[in-house]
Amino acid sequence: MNLVVPVLTAGMLLIGVGAHVEAGRQAGVGAHGQGGGLVGAGAQAGGAGQVGAGAYVERSGRDGVVVQGLRGVRSAGGAGAWVDPADPGGRTGARGEQNGRRTSLTLTHSKIVVTGNGVKGGRSDGYRLTSPCWYEPGPTPEEMLKAQENSADHFARIKADEASFLRYLQQFKDKIGKPGRWWTPAYNAADPRGTACWTDMELFVFVPPNTTPPQGITLRELADIARAALTVPEPTVKLNPDAKSYVNLPTWVWLDGLGETTRSATASIPGVMSATVVATLKSIKIDPGVGTDRAEVSEDCGPSGRPYVKGGTFRCGVRYLRASLDQPREVYQLTVTTVWPVEVADNVVPVQYAPVEVGVTRDVPVGEVQSTVTNS
Repeated sequence: MNLVVPVLTAGMLLIGVGAHVEAGRQAGVGAHGQGGGLVGAGAQAGGAGQVGAGAYVERSGRDGVVVQGLRGVRSAGGAGAWVDPADPGGRTGARGEQNGRRTSLTLTHSKIVVTGNGVKGGRSDGYRLTSPCWYEPGPTPEEMLKAQENSADHFARIKADEASFLRYLQQFKDKIGKPGRWWTPAYNAADPRGTACWTDMELFVFVPPNTTPPQGITLRELADIARAALTVPEPTVKLNPDAKSYVNLPTWVWLDGLGETTRSATASIPGVMSATVVATLKSIKIDPGVGTDRAEVSEDCGPSGRPYVKGGTFRCGVRYLRASLDQPREVYQLTVTTVWPVEVADNVVPVQYAPVEVGVTRDVPVGEVQSTVTNS
């Protein structure tokens, strides 16, 4: 199932109703069917969206944020800590849409939860996950067997061939009392490679404690998911003069209404492990839209530019040297880009991400002051 991460433009949070499941493969505890048929250990497909171990429930809305109701516990071990909980719990994934200023991240059949002030109300830079599919730690042997025995997905199978079904269950019975967990596959459906990658994976793999199977989710990949979900505020660019500038007149540049200048995103498998990435606004870049023969740029701007002060020293902005009458639409296109370096919190994985950079373009008409000199 999918859970949508709120990585949309500011103010959008649309919660819909009703459960939805996808046809096809079985993933983890609980069966997938069509038309809202959800079965798992202790599943409830009611309005509260509460489920038991491993069941999948989705509450969906249009073009907004989808929140799935799954109980889970957060890791007591801190960022990056591995623990062996009785129930990993957690929601079943995250999804965002790429449409203009929106980001793209669709975690399907996943227990990964993405949280933080950096996953909503901003813009993403389109960071792409390296791996489109992976295994995640899932149910205990007891939870898995109970779900498989009770799954409505197998009812027709039992009626048709009970002996075959009992042989199918034996692989789960064989693991009862043994240390370890069943790991199940998940993938990023927003990646064109995701579905094909997922279909080549096993439905479930039994993994001993303190072991990661081939293609098993790692802290680095969890940090990558947090990085892909990370957004920063879209800057509002202020200029002085604002409506129109003139040749050789300094145009001051600064940002307005930025809000928080530190943004974070945490991707976690509750009770198992987590990774957090943090972006901090460091500087802005100014592109006047033309070459140095037409504009001089001053970039002593600090993190967010320097507001106009009457009689102050011009340090951040652009001075246009020629009028814009010969340009398309008779304006220069000034682009201001915010630069947000990204770090992994607590250095849980040794990776250096490229900064998040988000730009806004303003039209700047530049005129020329005409003067006439006469003999007195």
